[in-house]
Amino acid sequence: MLIFRLVFGLLLLAGMLCFGMYIATNEVAWRRRGLVIVKWTVLAALGFFAVLILERLAVML
Repeated sequence: MLIFRLVFGLLLLAGMLCFGMYIATNEVAWRRRGLVIVKWTVLAALGFFAVLILERLAVML
């Protein structure tokens, strides 16, 4: 569980750093990288929560 939280936090930090670099340099490549990182972070979070929900349902059955 700690590893997933650490990876999620590091991905969010990387996305924020990319957006910060975009603001500092005005290069579109940084914004694009930030959006890709945030997109995959959200998808990973959805998958993580889906696994948690399925584990709870398995215990209830």
